Amino acid sequence: MGAWMRNAKPYLLLVAVQFGSAGMFIFAMDAIAKGMSHYVFIVYRNAIASVTLAPFAFLLEKKVRPKMTVRVFLEIMALAFFEIILDQCFALLGMKYTSASFLSAVMNSAPSITFLLAVILRMERMKIKEVACQAKVIGTVVTFGGTLVMALYKGTAVTISGATKAAHGPENVNNPSGSHWAIGTCFLIIGCIGFSAFYILQAITLRKYPAEMSLATWVCFAGALQSSLVAAFAERHRPHAWALGWDIRLFAPAYAGIVTSGVQYYIQGMVSKAMGPVIVTAFNPLRMVIVTALACIVLSEQLYLGSVIGAIVVVGGLYAVVWGKYKEQKAKENSEQQQQLPVIALTNNDTNNKPQFLVIQPHQQISSTESQTK
Repeated sequence: MGAWMRNAKPYLLLVAVQFGSAGMFIFAMDAIAKGMSHYVFIVYRNAIASVTLAPFAFLLEKKVRPKMTVRVFLEIMALAFFEIILDQCFALLGMKYTSASFLSAVMNSAPSITFLLAVILRMERMKIKEVACQAKVIGTVVTFGGTLVMALYKGTAVTISGATKAAHGPENVNNPSGSHWAIGTCFLIIGCIGFSAFYILQAITLRKYPAEMSLATWVCFAGALQSSLVAAFAERHRPHAWALGWDIRLFAPAYAGIVTSGVQYYIQGMVSKAMGPVIVTAFNPLRMVIVTALACIVLSEQLYLGSVIGAIVVVGGLYAVVWGKYKEQKAKENSEQQQQLPVIALTNNDTNNKPQFLVIQPHQQISSTESQTK
């Protein structure tokens, strides 16, 4: 039981992260629909996250946290730009023009984009003759095709029991053929690229700065500074946009900061360090299912057949990528086990005709031991 829990722990943590992230989408959509600026939302979210994580990072990682270097600092600033500016800003902007469920569905293309970036940066090997590599390539193409289906094909409306008509909502939730729907899809794709680039660079940075919680704190702090500059420019004519109240405008950024930006960054960084960045993004379909169900019931979003078909195609392509990654990891583990096992051979000594065992250890010279026969 203990061994099973140790092996299942990373996957259970990633499942919990998807539930927490799904709640963030719903709360953020509700806050934006009620007039909160998504730029200001991002500033408060990351500021709250950095304040929440800082004491734990200081106390728990005091002995393992390395010294800050110029290169690590620059990588942290780049991480903040990829995650907060590209991912969060463009994702929420795209959600404003589309819907929360559509955002969650499009974000499923992140593992395929992560794979492409990993190949470009030579973090993933590309041997097209292997079945695992072919599965990853085909899965990447299929995922991209599913995203196009969701963006370009509307279809008939799908009714979910329990949903009620919403009093407020984003401009284009019920009009996928509107002019802003394609623009919103482009914003979401930019967010996916930033999302994938963040996890690629995070895996690289953790090799030099192996303190997950401290790194998450620095990323949230740098992201709060960067996003505050963007928000100050975007809302320069609306100073009241920074106002908070005892309602969803305070709860949504607080929840996103503590649960999504804080705890999620730490868990995903820990799993990414141990298992790689591709597997971290492989659990996004679970979030899509949760967000779609809650958005239709709580936010009363209209679901269309094109989005359902596209999401199924995206999930199929996603798991082709994950299956290919799994086969590569199993092949690598088997190869390492074979290299670690000693090779034992039985030979005859020409001088005394006694049997002799030759024990060959990996990366060691051949050693021999003689055994007397009975």
